[in-house]
Amino acid sequence: MLQMTSPETQTIRTDAIIIGAGPVGLFAVFQLGLLDIKAHVIDILDKPGGQCIELYPEKPIYDIPALVEVTGEELSERLMQQAEPLKPTFHFSQMVTQLQRQENGEWLVMTDVGTRIQAPVVVIAAGGGSFQPKKPPIPNIEVYENTSVFYAVREREKFRDRKILVLGGGDSALDWTLNLQPIASSMSLLHRRDRFRAVPDSVKRLHKLVEGGDVNLHIGQVKELHGKYGNLESVTYVDNDEQEHQIECDILLPFFGLSMKLGPVGEWGLEMQDGLIPVSTETFETGTPGIFAIGDINTYPGKLKLILSGFHEAALMAQKAFAYVHPDEKLVFQYTTSSSKVKKKLGVS
Repeated sequence: MLQMTSPETQTIRTDAIIIGAGPVGLFAVFQLGLLDIKAHVIDILDKPGGQCIELYPEKPIYDIPALVEVTGEELSERLMQQAEPLKPTFHFSQMVTQLQRQENGEWLVMTDVGTRIQAPVVVIAAGGGSFQPKKPPIPNIEVYENTSVFYAVREREKFRDRKILVLGGGDSALDWTLNLQPIASSMSLLHRRDRFRAVPDSVKRLHKLVEGGDVNLHIGQVKELHGKYGNLESVTYVDNDEQEHQIECDILLPFFGLSMKLGPVGEWGLEMQDGLIPVSTETFETGTPGIFAIGDINTYPGKLKLILSGFHEAALMAQKAFAYVHPDEKLVFQYTTSSSKVKKKLGVS
């Protein structure tokens, strides 16, 4: 079983501290573990998976090598299974508030609930910070939130046989219109114009559904929500000619994008560039020795914000981290396919 902890008052000592339990952070556990580097992982969420779990657990991902299609939830589960033999320790529902260098050169990390962990290596895999949905300026929308209004789809079946209205014209709005249409009793999409900021294939599929009468497309902006006790019944919107119209719906899904909040990372004294952490592309170490940044939180020439890029960064990070954790040992590169030592560590024959 993967170890998970409660807040500690005493200082825990380990080899590496990973801040962020998204896919890149979870793969970092695996890469470090292959090199006998024990990791403790801290995440502000109450479970592993990061943005994949929080924002689109059931949305398909198509660019993970060798997986034709995988959901954010399934990818997170697979990464957890891969890391399990290496016995990481997780500290969930905690936010790192302080990062301090100690006299011996190691780093002390402290969280908002009092957990203290010390290690020679810190790996920041915090994505781009914490993401929060941009809420539309609709009067009294908060009355309906989490009952009829949702800013993310975490359980697709929750919306079966519902009258759904999606707001927005970007990829998320079109993706969920297409994904939920087969299970909805009625599906409507409202956007302020008839052009969309989504991939061409999604736009083409949407128009086909509209032409077939399977999706109702409306052009305009929401003016008012109608319902009782948080249960939505209909929405009034205004078209481009200032005419008012009514749409019956009991679920409203606004997809107006996300705002990113960096949080305490910007207060740790690290070099920052437009809210991101510059790193060396040889090791993905920051300008501060012993601190690495991988995934969407870092920046370098040619950076691509892709999960698979973060996997590559985690592998190279681990090679340099070895020198901090085992300074008196020589790193011997080993392939998982042929190393008996690695196979034993992973519990495979």
